[in-house]
Amino acid sequence: MHEVKWIFIALPFGFALFVLFAFDHQVSALIAQGSEFPLRKPPGFHYDFFLLGIMTLIAGILGIPAPNGLIPQAPIHTQSLVVHGIPHKHEDEESNGPEEKTAGNAHIRGLPKEEPIAVVEQRVSNLAQGALSIVLLTGPFLHLLSFIPRGVLAGLFWHMGIDALVGNAITQRILFLLRDRTLQVAGDPLLKVRKSRIVLFTIIELTAFGATFGIVQNSLSAIGFPIIIGILVPLRIWILPLLPFTEDELAVLDQPTASPFTMASVGGMKI
Repeated sequence: MHEVKWIFIALPFGFALFVLFAFDHQVSALIAQGSEFPLRKPPGFHYDFFLLGIMTLIAGILGIPAPNGLIPQAPIHTQSLVVHGIPHKHEDEESNGPEEKTAGNAHIRGLPKEEPIAVVEQRVSNLAQGALSIVLLTGPFLHLLSFIPRGVLAGLFWHMGIDALVGNAITQRILFLLRDRTLQVAGDPLLKVRKSRIVLFTIIELTAFGATFGIVQNSLSAIGFPIIIGILVPLRIWILPLLPFTEDELAVLDQPTASPFTMASVGGMKI
């Protein structure tokens, strides 16, 4: 009976770990299937979550680390599978004359621009990546990995952080606010939003980031950071519409991470 109490003591920590794993996998899966990737095959969220649950159960019984989604690696893996090319134009577009592209504030005519046109959608590369990770966890390779300088690992995470910041929506909005109006990219959706609303929305995001960053600085409370992020869901659904934003402004400021094609498989709705 004395050992039963530890089950109830562990429950809140287990729940926080459950939220962490569910959040980590869902976010990594959505980012890896973002609207910027021209995906064609239907997503398999439910199937993947079923497999993840089975593997997590087995890992818990065996006492080994449980598998989970990886936010930096998942979208980077998808990016590596993107095929770039010149999109095919319809006849009515070709008849409009030479194409005009903008580079800064200079116009370049007749130069086609490569865009993502397809993604090599398969499971072989991910399976091979996981298999290699298992190989590297064996004794001889773990010994070799111990010789990697810390500076190399620090540089790797530095590179991933900088790469993520460049394409981050918060960074893009801050740059938009600082950039002169004459240098704004034509057709930027943010041009349709009042600048004061962009500032307000960015402040809300930075506040949420500060709360998340603050909680992970303490090793005891770090596991609870998904709970902070989970609170943002009702904030977005019920609180933000009450603030001085129009529906069109929120649609621009908080665009869906994945395309409707991807979200259809999880019953996602446009808010």
